[in-house]
Amino acid sequence: MYTGYGYTSTASTSNAGAAVALFGSTFLVIALVVMVIFIIANWRIYSKAGEPGWGCIIPFYSQYLLFKIAWGNGWLFLLLFVPVVNLFVALVGLYKLGAAFGYGAGFFLGMLFLSPIFTLILGFGSSEYQGPA
Repeated sequence: MYTGYGYTSTASTSNAGAAVALFGSTFLVIALVVMVIFIIANWRIYSKAGEPGWGCIIPFYSQYLLFKIAWGNGWLFLLLFVPVVNLFVALVGLYKLGAAFGYGAGFFLGMLFLSPIFTLILGFGSSEYQGPA
């Protein structure tokens, strides 16, 4: 059968499209579930520190609150916009976040290399907020 464009549809083409759609929708559902779990974990971290939990879902405001929790001064998050300084500030911020919940250098290394797991530990663990370090 000649279509004029050199293209013919076959059953294998539609099966491949269905497989791609299934993979994509499965990936999307898993990504949404993981995202919701991390929103809940961050919500709990903020709530443990006495800050509004909903603040974790607002861009820029969430960074302000995170710096307020870790550093004691939320406006220091503006240092993240300074090239090179932002790397130092981010690393020290990870350490200070762990220290604000009573953890030390080992937890900092965990936050640095396995951040998603250690975020869940902070959110769902039994650690209590002790104030900025």
